[in-house]
Amino acid sequence: MKIAESHPRRRVAVLSTVIAAIMLYLFIQDVFGAVKKQEETEIITERSAWLADWRWEAGTNDLEVVAGGLTSLQVFAAYFDESDSLLLTDKFREAMPRIKQLAEQNELNDLYLTVVNDIKYPNDTDSQKNTSLVTRLVADWESRSRHIDEIIAALETFGFTGAELDYEKIAEEDWPKFAQFIHELDYRLQKKGKSLRVVLEPRAPIERIKLPKGPAYVMMAYNLYGGHSGPGPKADAAFIRKHATRMKKVPGNSYIALSSGGFDWHSGTGKAVGITEKQASELATRSESTPERDKASGSLHFEYNDSDNVKHTVWYADGTTLSQWIDAAKAKGIQNIAIWRLDELGSESLEQLRIQPGYKIE
Repeated sequence: MKIAESHPRRRVAVLSTVIAAIMLYLFIQDVFGAVKKQEETEIITERSAWLADWRWEAGTNDLEVVAGGLTSLQVFAAYFDESDSLLLTDKFREAMPRIKQLAEQNELNDLYLTVVNDIKYPNDTDSQKNTSLVTRLVADWESRSRHIDEIIAALETFGFTGAELDYEKIAEEDWPKFAQFIHELDYRLQKKGKSLRVVLEPRAPIERIKLPKGPAYVMMAYNLYGGHSGPGPKADAAFIRKHATRMKKVPGNSYIALSSGGFDWHSGTGKAVGITEKQASELATRSESTPERDKASGSLHFEYNDSDNVKHTVWYADGTTLSQWIDAAKAKGIQNIAIWRLDELGSESLEQLRIQPGYKIE
């Protein structure tokens, strides 16, 4: 009888154990499901912008408004002299106290010095995006080391937390050496506790060149139309999505760079002049019609006649445009945005940059 009486008790015990195991399993699934959902929907976004030395007064006016919404600022100010040595302009030195003051006031701790492959000559002429300069800089270990030493010295002298390379029109045969230079510079910077960003123009062969891990890479998703073409937007959604997709082949933390302002095309010469958003808005007052918004790009465009009665065509970006472009990049998985550049932005554009970066909850 005792044996017979023990069977129900064992069944109850087994059933209780099973129920407890199921409840534990469901609890664990809930926890892991919540974590997975959090990982999928909470994405840290970064927002950066450039400030150019030749327009530093207008740039710092915009920086005063948006500094709190930026995670980093790139000071576009390092060039080369005719001996291939780094050249920092007088305007840069004049601007730095104000830039550092605004950065400190807004806890904007990441300041990058942007180095561009432009040569400036004593007679006030320059050679922009000089291909042969890059060839010489990355030619061998000695030339690369000398260049790295100069970059680090400039960062330490002026208190930058990192360097950014904006080398364009790189010769096809120089890309392997340039990639090696990136690796060597990043290694040296990390030892100094500093960071590296590398700007890539749309023509960069990122599909076939293995770029080193470590730096942040920034794809220029603009200049679809510009000084090299007839009238049109600096970018459209399809152009941005295309290059955002390409960045999946690049290691590390990727950015899409977007451009503020626009261009003014002269119908007589066919030449285009870069203009700021504020300048575009002022020119629009000369137009007989209200600026129209292009559906594919979100850009505004209009025509006006100058004092000589010559027709001009203007295309430019405003805050609505930037918002659409940012959404196009995010649709392809790029959350980090860089803006070229702080310079007479409109109120809506400034508001886009004032948005505090952080977790995006969907």
